[in-house]
This record gives sequence, structure tokens and C-alpha cells, in this order.
Amino acid sequence: MTAFKTAESPYKSDNTASNMCGFTLMNSQVGVLIANVLSRLDNVKVTHLPSMIRVDGQGRFDTVYADVDEEAGEEEGWFNAAEFEEAMSTHYGRMVHLDDRTIMFANPEDAAEYIDFDLKPVT
Repeated sequence: MTAFKTAESPYKSDNTASNMCGFTLMNSQVGVLIANVLSRLDNVKVTHLPSMIRVDGQGRFDTVYADVDEEAGEEEGWFNAAEFEEAMSTHYGRMVHLDDRTIMFANPEDAAEYIDFDLKPVT
């Protein structure tokens, strides 16, 4: 009798940290503007799909609102957190909205100062 070995599944559970964060955007005019700006970052990969745009970053990346204003040819202040939230559908990692940018963090420890994440051990 011949023994068969099944190949290891690429979808197996893996709880090691990926150091990745990101979000999906609607494939709309605003979504394309955001994707264009972020595609210029070295640690960000943008994937255009038929109905959405996937943005994946390594470590930390910032969506600077003034850069999106410039990409759109609009005056400063046109793009903000509300516009970002309207274009975005889901995210993974820690997301922090500031007045001038949205920051994505892969690791909660890196976002500690923004999200009141206590890094001290409980005694």
C-alpha cells in the first residue's frame, strides 16, 4: 500500500506577527487619489481590483491629508479624516486619526503613545 502525503496548506494558522497593516478603499475618484499618493511610499503596496483598492504597508505609514489635497488639485483642507473614512471600507492594524493625517501601525506597541496603550507589565 502506498502512503500519500498531503501538501502543507498555505492557509494554515500562523500567530507570528506579520509587521503589516493596511486598508481597503472604494474604487472611486477619492480612493484612486489616496492610492496614488500611498503608492509612492517605499513600504506600501497598492493593489487595484475591480471593485476596491487594497493598500498594504509594512510597519507604519501615514496618509498625509495635504498630499491628497495636492494630488486632487484642491486647496489645503479639502481632504480630512471624514473623507478618508468615507472612502475606506475596512482596515487591519492600529489606525490613528490626527488633524493632518491618518497613521497606520502594524504593531500596537508602536502606536502606544496615541492609543493610551500601557506597555508596563501588570503586577
